[in-house]
Amino acid sequence: MCGEEDRLRILSTYGLDTLQDDPELTEITRFAARLCGTPISMVTLVEEERQRFLARSGTDETETPRPTSFCAHAMLGAQPLVVPDTREDPTFRDNPLVTGDPHIRFYAGAPLISHEGAPLGSLCVVDTEPHPDGLTEMQLDGLQVLAASVMRRLRTQREFRQRLEHAERSRGQLEALANSIPDIAWSTDSEGRVEYFNDRWYDFTGGTTEILDTQEYGEYFHPEDRSQWDQLWQEHLKSGDPYEAEFRIKRADGEYRWMLGRGVPVKRANGHVEKWFGTITDIDDAHRRLDAREMVTRELSHRIKNIFAVVSGLMAIKGRDWPESRQAFDDVSKTLDALGRAHGYVTQDTARKGETLHGILRALLAPYGDVSGHRLKITGQDVPVDAKSATPLALVYHELATNSAKYGAFSVAEGRVTIETGLDEGKLTVEWTESGGPPVSAPEGVGFGSRLVEMTVRNQLRGSLDRRFEEEGLVARLELERDRL
Repeated sequence: MCGEEDRLRILSTYGLDTLQDDPELTEITRFAARLCGTPISMVTLVEEERQRFLARSGTDETETPRPTSFCAHAMLGAQPLVVPDTREDPTFRDNPLVTGDPHIRFYAGAPLISHEGAPLGSLCVVDTEPHPDGLTEMQLDGLQVLAASVMRRLRTQREFRQRLEHAERSRGQLEALANSIPDIAWSTDSEGRVEYFNDRWYDFTGGTTEILDTQEYGEYFHPEDRSQWDQLWQEHLKSGDPYEAEFRIKRADGEYRWMLGRGVPVKRANGHVEKWFGTITDIDDAHRRLDAREMVTRELSHRIKNIFAVVSGLMAIKGRDWPESRQAFDDVSKTLDALGRAHGYVTQDTARKGETLHGILRALLAPYGDVSGHRLKITGQDVPVDAKSATPLALVYHELATNSAKYGAFSVAEGRVTIETGLDEGKLTVEWTESGGPPVSAPEGVGFGSRLVEMTVRNQLRGSLDRRFEEEGLVARLELERDRL
């Protein structure tokens, strides 16, 4: 048996305040009174200084002092304590509850014992008339069965409290973790209603927790971004796919900052989305640096294109000065124009709606062909290409053409390149085949251009590029899903 300090500690884990006048326990006391033929029945828990009536039938009292408690004695036994006539019992005959109100004459109590073995109290029946014969065997058995039911109810409540406390501790730990990160963290229900923001959201926006009730976020989004963000978010709520978007949010000081929002769904076994968790990261500084770099790139691209135009103009002037070489000057001028167009694809200046794969390849590789069409041949099935995919494709084939002009088929007059495209079950293949050039072999190392091409194919086109260095020349086979274009 545990000591008094341990007993009281165990008793405190049941959350007795939440069980006061519990309907299930009250029904048990009513049935116990009927079973034993007494007007009063109680579920009593013996605390440090009082005996507490957690549920009762036939009395309005809610407690008595512990020194006068019958149950403090009953809880210490292994079997029910039965006192047929308290006036004849040496332990209780001088008890104030016997000599005065409520003049107890009969008492029977089945002990309530925790699974640790701690005595907590008893389920008791009381009468103001003596019961000389005590309780029948059936009544004793029934009282013990009912006491076991009381303990099951107490144990259920205790386990519920423990789970609740564990959940609260876990929630507290998760909130502490969420508040320790520099990003805004959030969660929503399956319908997209935000249930939680970490402290970073309120610090950044200057808003209050009322936003969780109103769900009104319009004032925080830049007017140009709100509609697009909302449409994209609704699409991901329907599809259940992970979400990512860039948008501007207004900081507490009124400045709009570029943010990167990410969200992942939490799904049940049946695939139904139960919740969303995500972050919002401030990328404004990186966004501004990228804009600055793009501005410099556009300026450099513009100047390079101007150089092509100036040189082409000079060639035209010289062609007039040297009529006998006019054809050669015109060919060189056309080549320079083609190089300018190819440069535009690589720098994202030229990509337009309505482009096709063959059209891009012809424009990009025109500087390397000839009038007869012998050096470059493009065959196979043509497919449309959107502006976003035109640039990575141009990078890949610009690198192949540049290397061919340095080391492969385009480096000699007799060399030729054949490009064959095919489309089968949604998979696009583009095979680049060189022939007639100098002997080629696999390079000893991988240069920057080759690494850039590999990254472009893998990360932007989500495809694969296989290079084979054969006797006739390089064969490069690009494979990717059609929808990537």
